[in-house]
Amino acid sequence: MRVTQPGLSLSVCVGTSGAVRLRREWSARCGTIPHVMEMSADAFEQLVTDELDLLPDEMVDGLDNVVFVVEDEPENGEELFGVYDGIAATERGQYGFGELPDRIVVFRKQHLAECDTVEELKDEVHTTLVHEIGHFYGIDDERLHELGWA
Repeated sequence: MRVTQPGLSLSVCVGTSGAVRLRREWSARCGTIPHVMEMSADAFEQLVTDELDLLPDEMVDGLDNVVFVVEDEPENGEELFGVYDGIAATERGQYGFGELPDRIVVFRKQHLAECDTVEELKDEVHTTLVHEIGHFYGIDDERLHELGWA
């Protein structure tokens, strides 16, 4: 999907890994480089923790063997807000003792690049957490889009 307004083009891409990426592209005629919000890694991690604490108990109580991680950006250079790295609960089968935990990774730099205010940042982190937790529960990107969590 692509949304365009004078000087700004927004692309929404869904990768095969189930990750959603958004990109703002500024046209040459805009003449300025967009401002990137600044926030330390520690402050961003605290914001993610605070947003995680605000999620409904029904959503987080079922999480089993999952860790939440904040990283600056994906190693592969993709423009992602977050990614679920693991085996969905609906596909686990004989999942059990000794398994490494699944990971939900929230990427700091992409969030800061796309948000202009702390309130926007909180909303985007909240959406990212719900989206990636949805993948833990086996919900695919199409359904998450339908539900408004993409």
